[in-house]
Amino acid sequence: MFQIWAKVIVDQKIVRQTVYKNDAPYRHHEFFSYAADICYALDIPTPVVLKSHIVNFAKFNHVKFAPRDFLETVDFDALLFERILL
Repeated sequence: MFQIWAKVIVDQKIVRQTVYKNDAPYRHHEFFSYAADICYALDIPTPVVLKSHIVNFAKFNHVKFAPRDFLETVDFDALLFERILL
């Protein structure tokens, strides 16, 4: 089981957030589907997930998506994923 705290940041403030919970063990190759589920819950577009995003999340338990990581125009400064360690 793992949990990810997702935060949408505007002007260094959290404007939307959610906690994604999954009972299955974390798998690196399924990171895009986790991101898609989180973005659906936040009602925002899904970012382009690169290998560097997956590696940062695996090594440091957090990853930051900038507006340039989205194909569509977004109205926020950053999308942060932080793994909640139990």
